[in-house]
Amino acid sequence: MTLREAIVARHSVRQYREKAIDAAIVERLNEEIALCNREGGLHIQLVTDEPQAFVGGMVKYGRFVGVRNYLAMIGPKKADEAIGYYGERLVLLAQTLGLNSCWVGMSVGRQPDRYRIGAGEKLHCVVALGYGITQGVQHPMRPVENYVKVNGTMPEWFRRGMDAAMLAPTAVHQQKFEFELVDDHTVLAHARFSMVGWAKLDLGIVKYNFEVAAGRENFNWKEA
Repeated sequence: MTLREAIVARHSVRQYREKAIDAAIVERLNEEIALCNREGGLHIQLVTDEPQAFVGGMVKYGRFVGVRNYLAMIGPKKADEAIGYYGERLVLLAQTLGLNSCWVGMSVGRQPDRYRIGAGEKLHCVVALGYGITQGVQHPMRPVENYVKVNGTMPEWFRRGMDAAMLAPTAVHQQKFEFELVDDHTVLAHARFSMVGWAKLDLGIVKYNFEVAAGRENFNWKEA
C-alpha cells in the first residue's frame, strides 16, 4: 500500500482486537518516530501493551475498546502544527503496515511511567494504534471549493492535494482550514477560527495529506 492509497483507506477506528503489534512493525515505527522527532524537534513516543490510558473518563465516553498501543504526541508547547504534520506521517505509515488508528484529543489517563515529558514540553494528544475490529467508515465529504482560494482553474496536482486534504481527520470533523494557490507553484495554508480548538494541529495533518497527494516537487509552501 502506498501513502496515497493509505490516505483513502485510513478511517478512525475506536475498537481493537486483543493482538500485540508485530515486533517488526514496532521497530519500523520507532525508526520513523526517531526521524520525525529529529526533523520536527518533537518528542513523540510509541507506547505498547499499555491499556490503562484508555479506561474511564472521556475515552470511555468515546467508546474506545481494546486500546493497548498508542503514540504519545509530545513536543514543545507551541508545536501544534508540527505535531499534526509528523503525527499524520506516522499514522499513514502505520496504515501501510496494516494497523488502524484514531487521533484522540480528549482526556486520557496519564501514564507518566510509560513516556517522558521534558522541560517545556506537553502531551498534545495521543493516537490509538492497533488491529481494528473493523476498518472504520469514511466521514461525509464536503465540496473542495469551500476550502480553497484559486484564481481560475485548479491545477491537477492542486486538486489531488485538496482531495487528500478533505480526507484528513480533524477534530469533530470541523475542517477549519483553507488553502490558497498564491501563484503557479506556491501554496498558502492557514487555520480558520475554531470554537472547538485543535485547528492548528489539524492544519498540520491536512498539510501532510496535501503534500503526499500533490507531490512535493510541484509546489512550495508559503509561510503564513
